[in-house]
Amino acid sequence: MNGSFRIGRIFGVPLRMHWSVPLLVILIGYGLGHETLPAWLPGRSAAVYTFMSLAGSVLLMASLLLHEAAHAATARRNSVPVEDVTLWAMGGMTRMGKPGTAPVALAVAASGPVTSLLIGGVALASGAGLHSASGWAVPAALLVWLGWANMLLGVFNLLPAVPLDGGRVVHAALWWRTGERDRAELAADRGGQVIGMLLMAVGWLSLLRGATGGLWLAFIGVFIAVTAGAERQRAVLTTALRGVRVAEAMSSPVTTAPDWLTVDRFVDEVAVRARHSAIPLLDLDGRPTGIVQMRRIATVPAGSRATVRVRDVATPLSQLTLAAPDELLNDVLEKVHTQAGMRILVVDGGRLVGIVTPHDLMRLLQQHTLTEAAQRGIGQLPG
Repeated sequence: MNGSFRIGRIFGVPLRMHWSVPLLVILIGYGLGHETLPAWLPGRSAAVYTFMSLAGSVLLMASLLLHEAAHAATARRNSVPVEDVTLWAMGGMTRMGKPGTAPVALAVAASGPVTSLLIGGVALASGAGLHSASGWAVPAALLVWLGWANMLLGVFNLLPAVPLDGGRVVHAALWWRTGERDRAELAADRGGQVIGMLLMAVGWLSLLRGATGGLWLAFIGVFIAVTAGAERQRAVLTTALRGVRVAEAMSSPVTTAPDWLTVDRFVDEVAVRARHSAIPLLDLDGRPTGIVQMRRIATVPAGSRATVRVRDVATPLSQLTLAAPDELLNDVLEKVHTQAGMRILVVDGGRLVGIVTPHDLMRLLQQHTLTEAAQRGIGQLPG
């Protein structure tokens, strides 16, 4: 996710934090210290409220981390590759490969909400027990608040709306029942769009009636609807590309440039005639070394263009997606890197033989749509 930075590892998986997390901590702490705790426990000092609000914010973020860690641990236990875990203002996101079976998909999706509900139950019981046994009202209140927050998190995530965990559960259940993964994914994504729009409507109506919390609800609805729409488009593309080999999708021959050219020579000899916004680079042996994007070239100061090599401003091969001509395109797209956009270098025997771009994917999608339309037309002919 853009705007995030790595802070460590959890269960062997890189852990990242988005810049919005500190903002979320401040907002949660402010609400807890200035509204919730004073209402529950009036008469305490400002220092007590401040300390407990900070503690509550940290504990809630730890709960969010455990929620995402449960997804990652369950996925890895079932041999699903996990790329990273990112905490952000909407909670968290675990990037992973696609589960191979419906039961695994169901286990991975349900593990997060189940963890939140378990944390919530333990925190509520601990808070009630602490208050009954010792009368420590302040820490007991904090535990009760943490318990209800986790219960709310768990229940909210079980809404049947992609990208929430509940939407993933619906997808896995439909896949398990019908045996058709793609159709189940399309249905779950459509459900996410509908629920997202409903949340938007409820949020705006609440805002018009004076409830400021409606704005946050409307924002969540927009996020759900947009994300579900994007996932639906990706599911449609996956269906269209089923069985397609990379060689069938790639553009060839490819316009390339030597990676030892200086930027000014590259501009004069290649860029002015290029029809693409990104050009693959080759070394002296004719092997690919990276891709240079025109927007990166434009950032090189004019005074440095005679000395800076084009390879110095290119995206290196290690950050690009490579594929063999005979690989299935859907398998390659699942592991695509985005540093150079949705571009796949097709390499055979160390030589660049083609490239797959978003334009190529759109062409295949259009062909699939036209073929389906033609087949439906034939199917409707009287006979």
